[in-house]
Amino acid sequence: MEYTAQTSLETGLDSRRIGFIRSTYVHLGGAIVAFTLLCAAFYLSGVGVAMLKFMGASKWAWIGFLGAFMVVGWLATSWADNAESNSKQLLGLGVYVLAEALIFAPILAIAGRVAPGAIGAAAFITLLLVGGLTYTAFTLKKDFSFLGGVLKIAGFVALGTILASAIFGFQLGIWFSAIMIIFAGGCVLYDTSNIIHHYPEDRPAGAALHLFASVALMFWYVLRLLLSLASSDD
Repeated sequence: MEYTAQTSLETGLDSRRIGFIRSTYVHLGGAIVAFTLLCAAFYLSGVGVAMLKFMGASKWAWIGFLGAFMVVGWLATSWADNAESNSKQLLGLGVYVLAEALIFAPILAIAGRVAPGAIGAAAFITLLLVGGLTYTAFTLKKDFSFLGGVLKIAGFVALGTILASAIFGFQLGIWFSAIMIIFAGGCVLYDTSNIIHHYPEDRPAGAALHLFASVALMFWYVLRLLLSLASSDD
């Protein structure tokens, strides 16, 4: 989507922009809490294990699930970004959180068996990284929207690599996870900058969705990296 608001930290934040930023982070906090509760419910109910068995039956099952996640994510983002109704924006955010919790269910089930402590460690590391990037965006007073094109190209390359891995059966190693953590960091910085400078002020749920997606991506690859390290130590 195009960001049309012109408010900038160079001229100072007006009260409306400050209110929007606060509302965005309230929505983000709610999304993280809901995501945590849903992940816990799926973990304890065995949904993750069931999904692992389903995906283990065929490589196309994971590809199909990933495709469905992308379609649902696109639809939810469209609602949150473009709907005039606040309730529909919130619906988009809620649907996206649910989709993220479902796609996380299998990797959390694996972590529960291989290295249960990795889940908490990954959450803590993600919190530190996101906190540092957020602090950087707010204190440097720099517009990082120039990262958008680079991140888009990198995202397509990463998606192509993931699909090729699933189709041809080669493993994405530790270095891929490390690179994706850096990519997710760039996404967090970009989204935070857009929230400060450009994102429309009547769509805090949409802004929260974009930032939540970047935080979840970082959490995924931090957890994947820790699981890879734990497996290599065995």
